[in-house]
Amino acid sequence: MNKPAILVARAVFPETIAHLAQHFEVEANPDDAIWTKAQLIDKLQGKVGAFTTGSERIDAEVLAACPQLRIVANMAVGYNNFDVDAMSAAGVLGTNAPDVLTETTADFGFALLMATARRVTESEHFLRAGLWTKWSYDMFAGAEVHGSTLGILGMGRIGQGVAKRGAHGFGMNVTYHNRSQLSPAQEADCKARYVSKEELLKTADHLVLVVPYSAASHHAIGAAELALMKPTACLVNIARGGIVDDAALAVALREKRIAAAGLDVFEGEPKVHPELLTVPNVVLTPHIASATIPTRRAMARLAADNLISFLIEGKPLTPLNPEALKP
Repeated sequence: MNKPAILVARAVFPETIAHLAQHFEVEANPDDAIWTKAQLIDKLQGKVGAFTTGSERIDAEVLAACPQLRIVANMAVGYNNFDVDAMSAAGVLGTNAPDVLTETTADFGFALLMATARRVTESEHFLRAGLWTKWSYDMFAGAEVHGSTLGILGMGRIGQGVAKRGAHGFGMNVTYHNRSQLSPAQEADCKARYVSKEELLKTADHLVLVVPYSAASHHAIGAAELALMKPTACLVNIARGGIVDDAALAVALREKRIAAAGLDVFEGEPKVHPELLTVPNVVLTPHIASATIPTRRAMARLAADNLISFLIEGKPLTPLNPEALKP
């Protein structure tokens, strides 16, 4: 009996391919080529499932050209590469990989906060350039972390993880803004206080963005929002590119309207706004918040298991649009 055919759109762990191959005819991408939309459509012909990593846009055009497709499993918690409404209309299920990367991403968010506040990248460049000839009292003096105010925009699993690290580990005063307020028990666990977005922006010493990307959150932090922040404040984005207006941020950094920023995600990544590459008071990392080997293995395994559970057993593990399955 022929196995169902699936596509793995990017290079992934060999054991993930082997796991999938027990159940499917797998077309993999070991060279990790970045396909055009036309190439992706061509590769998806005859495939009932696809394993994606966030680089592949699944929209109405792709879905119309691939009528056999039944499920697309993202190896990421974010899914802004999916047109979920179009997928639901086409009866194609989307899945993501939540939970397995929460703690690792929260760890990195706090690492990026620390590096930004304490000017780690800027001072390392100074040292490597051979410019360190003497110590001075104000050399790369940064922002205080312990006891300062940590503001979090978006208070899901990762946001709560960042809050706990700040409150319990660094004695920070934690405030947050979210579409909905946490329960009293969750707020107590995080030692966090709900505030308006305006108060969050005005009072945070360190503002961490963990809000999901959507049309509503596009440029949630733009010139107007940056103008509300303290000139001593640091901004950290571990959410998604497009949450921040990168052009406006570059101007704010250059003009010292805020002290510094730490960015793991960018508009149009892997391209980075050229002005961000020329300002010294920014820490830049290439979308690596979940990048530990155990976590990436867990993300890949969950994406694979979503394909297996749905296509073999009819029960997806982490569906994004279960309405796609309605008759």
